[in-house]
Amino acid sequence: MPVNLREEKRLWKMGFQRVACLDESGRGPLAGPVVAVAVVINSKFKIKNTKLQFKIQNLQIKDSKKLTPRRREKFYKILTNHPQIEWGIARVSEKVIDKINILEATKLAMARAVKKLRIKPDFLILDGNFKIDSNIPQKSIVKADEKVLSCALASILAKVYRDKIMQQYHKKFPQYGFNRHKGYPTKLHLRMLKKYDPCKIHRMSFRPVKINSKS
Repeated sequence: MPVNLREEKRLWKMGFQRVACLDESGRGPLAGPVVAVAVVINSKFKIKNTKLQFKIQNLQIKDSKKLTPRRREKFYKILTNHPQIEWGIARVSEKVIDKINILEATKLAMARAVKKLRIKPDFLILDGNFKIDSNIPQKSIVKADEKVLSCALASILAKVYRDKIMQQYHKKFPQYGFNRHKGYPTKLHLRMLKKYDPCKIHRMSFRPVKINSKS
C-alpha cells in the first residue's frame, strides 16, 4: 500500500493541527553525522492538484531508500519550497555518536529537528520503536516512512541532506570514496579504511572501524 495521510488526518480530527513526523538518515554508516528531519504538513493540504500528486501516485513513494538519487533530488527541491510543508533539519556529529551511542544520538537529532521548526508542533510521529525527550505527545511507528506520508517526506529530506554532507567530506578525504558509499560499510569503504586508517569523521565506537583500522 502506498504511503498516505491517514495517520495525519486522524490526528487532525482529534484536534492536533500541527503534526510533526520525524525520520533520520545515517544510523548505519561508519562515518559522518546522523541527520534527522521533522516535517509538518498543513492540515488543509491535499495531494490532489499539487506538484506532489503525479510523483506520489506514479512513483508509489514509500521511503527514501526506494528512490533513485535523481528522484530524491527532485522531491527535495519540491518539498523544501512547498508552501504547505514546513521542515526542520538537525545533525549530530560522529564525535557525539561515539560519546552517547547511535540510538541516543538519533533521538537527540530528532529532538533538535523539532526545535528547528518555526512553530512548536502539538503532536509527534516517530519512525522507529523509541521515544524522544520531549513534552509533546508522541507516537512511535515502526517503518513509518513506508506508511505515513509526512514520515516518507522526512525520510527523503534527511537522506538528501546527509548525502550532500558526505559529498562535501569526500572533497576533504577523497581516498575513502565517501561520494560513493556515503560512509556505509561497503567492501570499498572497508578496504580503504584498512588501507588508510580512520580519518576524523569516522565513528571510532563502531566495531568495523576498530577492526579494519588495525595495521
